Order: sequence, then structure tokens, then C-alpha cells
Amino acid sequence: MRLNTQTALITGASAGIGIETARLFAEEGARLILLARREELLRRLADELKDSTGCETQILVCDVREVSAVNAAIAKLPESWRDIDLLINNAGLSRGLDKIHEGRLQDWEEMIDTNIKGLLYVSKAVLPGMVARGRGMVINVASIAGREVYPRGNVYCATKHAAKALSQAMMIDTNGTGVRVCNIDPGLVETEFSQVRFRGDSELARQVYEGYTPLKGRDVAEAILFCATRPAHVNIADMLIFPSDQASSTLVHKRKMNYEL
Repeated sequence: MRLNTQTALITGASAGIGIETARLFAEEGARLILLARREELLRRLADELKDSTGCETQILVCDVREVSAVNAAIAKLPESWRDIDLLINNAGLSRGLDKIHEGRLQDWEEMIDTNIKGLLYVSKAVLPGMVARGRGMVINVASIAGREVYPRGNVYCATKHAAKALSQAMMIDTNGTGVRVCNIDPGLVETEFSQVRFRGDSELARQVYEGYTPLKGRDVAEAILFCATRPAHVNIADMLIFPSDQASSTLVHKRKMNYEL
């Protein structure tokens, strides 16, 4: 399936996997709706894509945690942009690395509101149109944390287990409608993820990716592109992606020794 006739909505489009997905989709000729909180970064990306590929874009500045903001942003799209063919639910985050009995409620709420409710809010705004048109695809970018629970991962892992369950539920509930649903679970990817988790502590974030070669945002974006471009009768329902040095959520080969995160 070619993307030059497709309109794709990418959440979390201002950085990491989102920005790399936007670049790849633009190269393939898709029209892009870029959604994130940071307007300046979105506008910079839109300008870059226009200059490099001529890509048409729409910018939606909103927080996926706020259902009214999501609905209002999508409702403001021009009529010619409302038939969304591809939804990439990429927005997500982790906060802290505390034991559950030491965790902060603010961190829990932020992860639950972004990783579960945000995914649901955007999907609810887009899926009915796909079902009505009898075509479309939702790609949910989750995490290895949706398959394994690791020490101090507690609530973050719970939200990603929920995201994986929602992918399965979407696939079941839309079966026979012409809508496809894909769940992608990356392992360690060097993006802003650890900076966000540790609230800007660059040293802690650097240590997460030290001593081995992690995935890059583009690696996951290429997997998203692969899933999005399969023929209509093919659905890549579930995908797990690790860097070669990773064997599980906690086992990473660092500098010729096994190192548990």
C-alpha cells in the first residue's frame, strides 16, 4: 500500500519516534497531521518536511490527556483533512523509577492519563470515521514494558500492559470493518524517554544508553512504515523490537558483560 494517497495522524510528533515517523511518511508522500504539545517544535518539523519533501501538513497543538482539547483540535481540521487513513498513537511517557510503595501519585496520574487515556481519547476521535468509511489503520506504539514487568517499573508497565490489551481489543472490536490494528513494542530506544523519566537529569538518562547500541527513533519508525504499507489483506498485529544487545526488559549486554538495568 502506497502512502501518497494517505492522510496520517501522528501523536507525540515533536520528538523521538514521532518525528522520525513523520520524516519517513513524508518521504513516502503521505499528508501528515502532527499532534503534540510543543508548538515551536511542530512548526519547525512542518517547515523541514515542506522544504525536504514538499509534504502537506496540519499542526494540532494539544495535550492528549485532555479529552476536550483533543476533540476540539481534531474538529478544527479542514474538511479535506478529516478522512484520516492512518493513526499512529505514539504519545507516551514514563515518570520516575520508584518502588510502588514509594511512588508519587503525580507520576502515576501523568502516566495513566497519557499512556492509557490519551491513547483512548485520540482513538475515539478517529476510529468512528475509519469504521464508517470501511478502511483505515491504527498503529499503537507501546513498549516491552507491556509484556514484562521490571523492577521499579510498576505503574509504567501497567499502562503499557493496558495499551497492549487495548490494541487487541481494538482489533477484535473492529474485525470485519476494514480497519486494521497493529501493536508495536520497542525495547530500549534512545530518545527523550529517559530525560522525561528522570525529569531532565541528563546524567541518569545517559547511563541508560551507555555501553551498548540502543535502538534509534528511526529504527522504530521504519517498523511503523513497514506495517503501514502492507497490502490491505495483511495486518501485522503485533511486533516486538529489541536492539541486538537486549534480551529482555532487564537483560542488556553492556561492554562484554551482562548488565541488569
